[in-house]
Amino acid sequence: MRRNILIILGVVILALAILASYSIAGGGKKEIPKPKKIIKTVFVDTVKNGTIPIMIEANGNLVAKRRLALYSEVQGVFKTGRKLFKEGQEYKKGETIISIDAAEYYASVQSAKSNLYNLITSIMPDLRLDYPLVFEKWNKYLTDFDINKGTPELPAMTSEKEKFFISGKGILTNYYNVKNLEQRLAKYQIKAPYNGILIEALVTEGTLVRSGQKLGEFINTNEYELEVAIGKTYSDLLRIGKPVALTNLNKTETYTGKVARINGRVDQASQTITAFIEVANDGLREGMFLEATLNAKEEEDAIEIDRGLLLENNRIYVVKDSVLDYIDVNPIYFTDKKVVLKNVPDGEVIVSKPVVGAYAGMLVSIYEGKTKAAK
Repeated sequence: MRRNILIILGVVILALAILASYSIAGGGKKEIPKPKKIIKTVFVDTVKNGTIPIMIEANGNLVAKRRLALYSEVQGVFKTGRKLFKEGQEYKKGETIISIDAAEYYASVQSAKSNLYNLITSIMPDLRLDYPLVFEKWNKYLTDFDINKGTPELPAMTSEKEKFFISGKGILTNYYNVKNLEQRLAKYQIKAPYNGILIEALVTEGTLVRSGQKLGEFINTNEYELEVAIGKTYSDLLRIGKPVALTNLNKTETYTGKVARINGRVDQASQTITAFIEVANDGLREGMFLEATLNAKEEEDAIEIDRGLLLENNRIYVVKDSVLDYIDVNPIYFTDKKVVLKNVPDGEVIVSKPVVGAYAGMLVSIYEGKTKAAK
């Protein structure tokens, strides 16, 4: 009896275990969810072709249009002047920038002028007797001769006899010798050819200056030039006198210049042409970095978009029936941020902002609040 009960109890426990195992196995099965279709929202523009101005952008550093490298052609001690010879010192036109001690050389010039005066004086009795018609003009020359001033030009000789007589006495040789000495004496002083400022000073007062030594550099602060490189594609669009908009590096100041010169040679390495833009403003300084914008031409039937929207092989994304697609375009001009395109049909809906992971055939939805016309 007891044995039968144990057998029945074992069968019941085994049955319950089998049922429990089936229940657990059946409950672990989960239905695999179907992936949801992700539809990205894109910003679009509707194409409307129009006239796009082609703006050529370039940059460079300002250089003074007129500059003077100061070199000594004589030797002597640099004298102290009315103004210190220092960088940043301003000089007016005609004002002495550099003065070199010329006391010894000045004495030799005066001696030569005295010899010329004495030589002309010695021939005056002969002129009175043999050439009375020319005596008066030579006598007036001696009267006007001032040894402390520049040597006046000799009187014009009207006859061959007079010319032979004057030349035979050595007067012409002495005269041109004196003029040569006076020309060299003038080189002991360097005067400002225009209003400007000293930007480099290589010597100080009391320095022994040698012939051929560079003393400094002087520039005119009224006019500057900006040298820029322009692609040869648009070189034929440049014209001398064309206005150019200029801005500083921080975009806080704007200036107006004009094309002053255009180099006739194309740089072989960069295939660019150098243009020189002239600009004048009191706030400018040599060495300033400026950005130039030249209005080269106007392109008809074109649009301008962000450069990042242009794909490889010259394509851009468009939206057709909520699906991304692409079309071929013709880029004609690039800037750092923009690109000008042609062959984009009017009314085409193009993507106006980059889409991450975009591909042709991708489902998208248009963000209605940002739709506008692309020009």
